[in-house]
Amino acid sequence: MPGSPDTAPCGFTLIEILVVIVIIGVLALAVTIGIATAGGERQLTREAERMQALVDHACIQAELSGREIGVRLDAGGYAFATLGFDGWMADERKDELRPRVWVAGMSVELMRDGHPLRLAGNAGEPPQIVCFSSGELSPFVVRLRLGDIAAYYELRGESDGRIALVRIASRT
Repeated sequence: MPGSPDTAPCGFTLIEILVVIVIIGVLALAVTIGIATAGGERQLTREAERMQALVDHACIQAELSGREIGVRLDAGGYAFATLGFDGWMADERKDELRPRVWVAGMSVELMRDGHPLRLAGNAGEPPQIVCFSSGELSPFVVRLRLGDIAAYYELRGESDGRIALVRIASRT
């Protein structure tokens, strides 16, 4: 019977509704922040894996063609060059070894034997990394960081031609 004292009131109070709205808002904020961070980390991973694959491809092409192929890194990106009779010549191909641009916010460090190397200032400078036709590689470490993401990647080239990509969990 409506209005009888033994029936419980139906519906939610205003306070219960407000609590649910606050909880949903906090969860939405957490998911948004998580997706934004994961997107940046995913982008960093993709760029690091791409660079590893391209340097590896350049080294294979150097062996197959019998000509040295170099990688020149600068603040804007990286490009490949071939060693000819007149010195290093920029690769004008439109295939895999075309010049690449760093993702916005990417910071790059290049090291050899534990010492930092200067990034190239212009396209006329020789490459800092060389894939030799013998299958060897100039040893190097390239650190790739993106924005304020704690993790970063190190691309490590060994003199025997091996190239490894290592994810470092936090900045040291």
